[in-house]
Amino acid sequence: MRSLYIDGAWCDSASNEALDVVNPATEQVIDTVPAGAAADVDAAVDAAAAAFPAWSALTPGQRVTHLTKALELFNARLGDIADVLTRDIGAPATFAAKVQAGLPSLMFKTYVDLVEEHGERYFTGERVGTSLVVHEPIGVVGAITPWNYPLHQIVLKVVPALLAGNTVVLKPSEVAPLSAYSLTEVLDEAGLPAGVFNLVSGTGPVVGEAIAAHPKVDMVSFTGSTRAGTRVSQVAAETVKRVALELGGKSPNVILPGADLTKAVKRGVADVMRNTGQSCNALTRMLVHRDSYEEAVELAAAAAAKYAPGDPADEGTRMGPLVSAAQLDKVRSYVDLGVQEGARLVTGGSQPVEGRDSGYYVSPTVFADVRNDMRIAQEEIFGPVLALIAYDTVEEAVEIANDTVYGLSAGVWSGDPDEGLAVARRLRAGQVELNGGALNPRAPFGGYKRSGNGREWGLSGLEEFCEVKAVQM
Repeated sequence: MRSLYIDGAWCDSASNEALDVVNPATEQVIDTVPAGAAADVDAAVDAAAAAFPAWSALTPGQRVTHLTKALELFNARLGDIADVLTRDIGAPATFAAKVQAGLPSLMFKTYVDLVEEHGERYFTGERVGTSLVVHEPIGVVGAITPWNYPLHQIVLKVVPALLAGNTVVLKPSEVAPLSAYSLTEVLDEAGLPAGVFNLVSGTGPVVGEAIAAHPKVDMVSFTGSTRAGTRVSQVAAETVKRVALELGGKSPNVILPGADLTKAVKRGVADVMRNTGQSCNALTRMLVHRDSYEEAVELAAAAAAKYAPGDPADEGTRMGPLVSAAQLDKVRSYVDLGVQEGARLVTGGSQPVEGRDSGYYVSPTVFADVRNDMRIAQEEIFGPVLALIAYDTVEEAVEIANDTVYGLSAGVWSGDPDEGLAVARRLRAGQVELNGGALNPRAPFGGYKRSGNGREWGLSGLEEFCEVKAVQM
């Protein structure tokens, strides 16, 4: 069994219980990690609190030096880390290398670069009239991360928190914890001072709640479901700590008349099938003008057929299994629900995938004739399930797009960039892709409404881990 990492050393848990780590492609146990206890959280938080004065007193440049060394070690192990992610979450090998491991590397470097570029202004302070405005670390940060992009979400919290001068206690998802161990090994080898970073594996109700409730934890940064994020907020409120939440989504993809329909549908389907649909920002509701609707349905079915589930270890596989048996049951139940609600099942379904005797595989699924009041259009499924919704006017499309409790992401496709931008500005979402706009690691990421609060990525993500002080001169 693996160990915990507390105060600069690997150690046993106060609990004798263990959690199995299962390869979702084979359903075989590939590792075990400790089911940590509240006492482990106490030890980790005490270590982080003790390390905070010295770490926060370092200059931004000195912290950059520490993290730059860690980044070099991280990149040297990138291939091995991608292999871990393929086994841990079932990510196809190519996707694991490019996205599940490659994106964390990009974000790691982006944060190091941002502090090198802006550290003096942010942490030494800048004059605003008669005041000196300074960004200072908050203190001990509790990071609670999900299983769908496990390493990416860890890097988005741990790296900016450390660069800002905070110390960290991390609880990775118990479903996919192994890449957290890969990063911990890197930070340990880089010589990060004892207590600056700590890892406590375990479940949300035990370890997660102990972190959120701990009086010495000054901030909790959580990514996961809206239900779990609500619970974190409730527990954290008792000690009035800062809480940053990146939660669920049911994102619209608005294809306007005059857009390149073939390209828009193909890219939209790819977005939903990416990571086997297990992306909080997946554009799972495709809104198409009624005049082009049936053509879009045919295009979507053809595009989805190219994502046949396969062994994630094979280089040619585009879509692997879902992460767990529980997730497979959830997705299948939503597909059955869609049929019961009266949606037209165009392709896919809840039946077992042919040729897959083991593994948590599900077919890429496309529904047509979906109304926005259906549960499959309102609730996050977190699987490769696309719902196509027809509209008659642009005004109606905007109304449908905004008609959910979520507001994480959105897409707009238009043959007229000005029209597309005008519609994008009307969508209640934290980020909008216009005609498939490219990823920008320096742009903020986060949601409106029940998709959370706070921002990750870029300078906004760095500021999340800072207090702001005004010194009147």
